Amino acid sequence: MQPRAILLDRDGVINADSPDYILSPDQWQPLPGSIEAIARLNQAGLLVGVCSNQSAVGRGMISEETLSAIHQRMAAQLKAQGAHLDAIAVCPHAPTDDCNCRKPRPGLIEKLLNQWDLAPDEAVFIGDSARDIQAAVAAGIDGWLVRTGNGRQTEQQWADHHTQPKTFDDLNAAVNALLNRPMHE
Repeated sequence: MQPRAILLDRDGVINADSPDYILSPDQWQPLPGSIEAIARLNQAGLLVGVCSNQSAVGRGMISEETLSAIHQRMAAQLKAQGAHLDAIAVCPHAPTDDCNCRKPRPGLIEKLLNQWDLAPDEAVFIGDSARDIQAAVAAGIDGWLVRTGNGRQTEQQWADHHTQPKTFDDLNAAVNALLNRPMHE
């Protein structure tokens, strides 16, 4: 079945990741081809949402206002290329907060599925880390891995312990596969 929604991790999938976090709008830089890939998902009539851990807020490194400004920059760059996001779900908590929304828990994914009244088999989650794939599995949806961001390292680690998820070089390649796959798959 062709999914109705594509959920994306942000850092490492849409934009360049940083081990020091994305702490200002100027640090948000799209990965090559990611905005065009989102535009193609939009043109195909799919809902596109972001599910992103943003512990820099919970750690006191940035404010919610700064996070909002980062997302405004992302939205402006998407809009400039004819793309948009239908929703952004963020976990602002620190890892020690034991919340249900921090990936690898499924809370962010479940929030968007509920918001859009979708069943798990109507969505795909694309991420670059083990916690992204684990969150997808916990929510009952397909989890796809991209090799950008932490993806190459995740691919190597994941292969030792789990069945390998569908893996692509980047978001653009994942979207190519998604939009070209048979409807009965």
